[in-house]
Amino acid sequence: MSMSNGTQAEKPRLLVVEDDPALAQALALALSRRGFHVSQSTNGRSALDRATHEEFAAIVLDLTLPEMDGLDVLRAVRAHGTTTPVIVLTARGTVGDRVQGLRLGADDYLPKPFDLDELEARLHALLRRGGNVASVRQHFGALRVDEAAAVCYANEQALELSAREFAMLVTLIEKPAHAVTRERLWEKVFGDGRDAQPDAIEVVAYRLRKKLTGLGVELVALRGVGYLIREKRAV
Repeated sequence: MSMSNGTQAEKPRLLVVEDDPALAQALALALSRRGFHVSQSTNGRSALDRATHEEFAAIVLDLTLPEMDGLDVLRAVRAHGTTTPVIVLTARGTVGDRVQGLRLGADDYLPKPFDLDELEARLHALLRRGGNVASVRQHFGALRVDEAAAVCYANEQALELSAREFAMLVTLIEKPAHAVTRERLWEKVFGDGRDAQPDAIEVVAYRLRKKLTGLGVELVALRGVGYLIREKRAV
């Protein structure tokens, strides 16, 4: 590849995934004028292929796509191990879509219609963050935790965990087979704990334990101490 165009080579490379040709072209033109080098995909399958085989500084991803839904694209991109920052762009403005997108590994969310200045600002914020924060991944048995994407995979399938369940799992996996005190878990899972009931840790642990069933690991309660996670012992 020729590198004679130094200015273009230095521009952050974006992948814009949008099935509306007019909007995609308008976005590409506007973002190009604002200092980005823009590539486009108009369907989910081509977006997944490009996102997992090419290098991009960030991805702008619509959710309503032909061939493969945007959420499925996002799930597959993260399962592949790609940590490129993703901004979800969609007219599907329900809280459920937003939560699911963030849980699957989106870094930001912008509903349509949107202001181009805001999109540009959010892209620059993601690029600054991406340049300074590495994706932290931890492996334990069949589990792979990607802290940057806030997703846990079991045998490369994303687990449906609440934010509190995810926080508890991350804290426990930091010290596998070692006790983690109830106080430390409380701090990590609930922060200031203003909205939590006294038995809230037990409730989160109970739900997390059920979701880990059959994955070769177990959550063990230590009376008067806290919890630990370990590989499940053969019977």
